[in-house]
Amino acid sequence: MFEDFHLASILVATIRNAPVLMFAALAGLFAERSGIVDLALEGKMLAAAFVSAAVAYATQNPWLGVLAGVGISVAVAMLQGFVSITQKGNQLVAGIALNIAISGLTFVLAQFFFAQGGRTPDLGQARLFDIVLPGSALVADIPFLGWFYTQFLGGHSALVYLAFALIPVVHWIIYHSSFGLRLRAVGENPHAADAAGVSVEATRFMAMLCAGVLCSFSGAYLSLVQSGFFLRDMSAGNGYLALTALVFGNWRPLHTALGCLMFGFFAALQVQIEGVTFPGVGKIPGSLIQMIPYVITVIVLAGLMAKSVAPKAIGLPFVKSR
Repeated sequence: MFEDFHLASILVATIRNAPVLMFAALAGLFAERSGIVDLALEGKMLAAAFVSAAVAYATQNPWLGVLAGVGISVAVAMLQGFVSITQKGNQLVAGIALNIAISGLTFVLAQFFFAQGGRTPDLGQARLFDIVLPGSALVADIPFLGWFYTQFLGGHSALVYLAFALIPVVHWIIYHSSFGLRLRAVGENPHAADAAGVSVEATRFMAMLCAGVLCSFSGAYLSLVQSGFFLRDMSAGNGYLALTALVFGNWRPLHTALGCLMFGFFAALQVQIEGVTFPGVGKIPGSLIQMIPYVITVIVLAGLMAKSVAPKAIGLPFVKSR
């Protein structure tokens, strides 16, 4: 009955699922800590996924694809910053508009360049492949240790290790650096920060730059690691799940990462229970199984939204006092 239900496989899949959300959530952390509502995580992720896949396919070099993804994601972030910071535009509308525009634009460009129904060709050798840790062959047959070292700790792409390495780095930046102090001050009380000599606009643009760089890794991971090609709307709501993880983590890096791992776990669980026969129930329809991460999202938001404390100036355009 449960012969295909393996905890070890779920844990490994959790590690592989989490980076998509981690990069995007940490990107949103910088933006929202500065006072900018970042609904455009989905759009930046999708733009980076397309450009990374297209450049990697054209050059047969995945790292050039990653760099190109960084460039386009930063460009989108700067456009978002121009609308939200310089022009004092509505941040929610700007984010949603970018998501819609990029969703259509990436499909049109993919169809124009590759003529494969809005997707890129399979990347083949241009993908980012898994890293085999030293000594894996020696311990592969040892019970538990072999699995733990070769599959749980090892056997992942470089972006997986980067995602987990960034957690303490972002924590240090937010709470122990002068930039982090300015960032939090601008997000909580921009007028007080301005009176203290902090440039609110410059700090917010720097936060958006960080958000653009981090979110690009999420898009690159989707196309260069998980799928091996770009497909229309392949971000599939992960940008919004990342925002949910941010609320779950109360805008704190370590807790946000735990929220990403939680969503990664339920995404892995969804795959494992598909096709499993449950006593008295039978097989659960695939469409219901695919709802699991989103149902968890609603539950998390309903249970934690009232308890989470967002930066006080989030969503509010800054108008310099005369």
